[in-house]
Amino acid sequence: MNKRIFSFLAACALTCLSATQTAVAQDAAYDHLYQNLPFRMDKVKQPVFPDYKVSITDFGARGDGSTLATEAINKAIRQVNKRGGGTVVIPAGLWLSGPIQLLSNVNLHTETNALIVFTDDPKAYPIVETNFEGLVTRRLQAPLYAEGAENIAITGHGIFDGQGDSWRPVKKSKMTSSQWKKLVASGGVLSSNGQTWYPDSSSLRGALASPAFNTPAGFTTDAEWENVRTWLRPELLRFTSCKKVLLKGVVFKNSPCWTVHPFLCEDVTIDGIEVSNPWYGQNGDALDLDCCNRSIIVGCTFDAGDDAICIKSGKDADGRKLGVPCQNAIVADNTVLHGHGGFVVGSEMSGGVKNMYVTNNTFLGTDIGLRFKSQRGRGGVVENIFINNINMIDIPNEAIIFNLFYQGKDPGQNVKNDGPEPVYKVTEETPAFRNITISNINARNVGKAITFNGLPEMPIRNVSIDNVTVINSADKTITLNNVENVKTTRITVDGKDLSTSK
Repeated sequence: MNKRIFSFLAACALTCLSATQTAVAQDAAYDHLYQNLPFRMDKVKQPVFPDYKVSITDFGARGDGSTLATEAINKAIRQVNKRGGGTVVIPAGLWLSGPIQLLSNVNLHTETNALIVFTDDPKAYPIVETNFEGLVTRRLQAPLYAEGAENIAITGHGIFDGQGDSWRPVKKSKMTSSQWKKLVASGGVLSSNGQTWYPDSSSLRGALASPAFNTPAGFTTDAEWENVRTWLRPELLRFTSCKKVLLKGVVFKNSPCWTVHPFLCEDVTIDGIEVSNPWYGQNGDALDLDCCNRSIIVGCTFDAGDDAICIKSGKDADGRKLGVPCQNAIVADNTVLHGHGGFVVGSEMSGGVKNMYVTNNTFLGTDIGLRFKSQRGRGGVVENIFINNINMIDIPNEAIIFNLFYQGKDPGQNVKNDGPEPVYKVTEETPAFRNITISNINARNVGKAITFNGLPEMPIRNVSIDNVTVINSADKTITLNNVENVKTTRITVDGKDLSTSK
């Protein structure tokens, strides 16, 4: 055999062997998470990349903070993808960019002291057909996005900053008087009642055209969407219909809207990332795992202006038509510093949620600890949720709440209406929560330990809550409305046993 051909084949064999060894090692790193898993779940597959690297500087990117690097970064990704895969390196520097599209078999790797700031020019982001807050709609393209890609990753030690303050509306109630005065003086426009600040008139027009939270209704032309461009503020990262996804080590901060949003993805690993949004950030969810199958969320830190770790699967008719549940996820060893809820299911859960294992997580000052929310009209079934070993402090509202009268209310507004409750016919629009186990919860400085507000036509069923210890609770009761076979054992609130099952 020709020596050159032999050397080439030998090199290929070594490369394949190395890739196989890497894949095995990565898979083994998460083996401990599957021990004692209370449901059957196939292991999450990890992406593996060829040993080939390029730097974005090879394609003309300049880390001066003022030169747009959008084209250089995307050229690097396209070149590595075309070659068969590898790593695109973003070195130390201050990089200004527009939207970046990740392609199959590419690892976007950020080195220490790499700061990627996304431009706040709305014209840099095209208006695209998408799904947001569970509804089919249009939004601006996410700064970090992938569609139908496989074997992709964003890794390293860098920071992605979405410049969210240029995009978000802000409620006066969420700021001090001096902060509010400074914000108003910076420009923008106010709502008619003066209680909400918008970055420009386009954003205000979008708010007025959005009866369902942030989704405009009734638009039939491109011009109408263009007229509210700023209101269509993008998510920081959105991966749609992707497989073998890894986010590891990086920081995502100051998102214009939701921060990390995998949608319709399979085999998602989110390991050791940090999400940091200001507490006043409207819709600043940290992580929205949406209609995904087989996921690991481990060792992350979340600081959010809305819910932190959120499990979703579509809203109302759009969600039921799509019909894809969020299922088979392990959420372990994470820390939440702020958020409306630490671990949250809903309120968009119309496609169903099942097989969630949530263990060894810490919540520090979230508005609610464990938050389950929905309402009539959603439909969908939430079942087989297992939560264990949660520590939380400084929770102004409930440590644990199930609220089927959500109606878009903020934490602290989760009580059902006074007076007799109408009983509706059970239909596909009726949400159901059942078969849920919560154990070993320690909480200190909370508003209330436990609240359940089920629907009279569809009670919350088959829930076991065991070994909950609450110290310093403002409300020393627990509330169980419209429930069936809900067992609470070893529930201690300020030294008093409030168990309903002995």
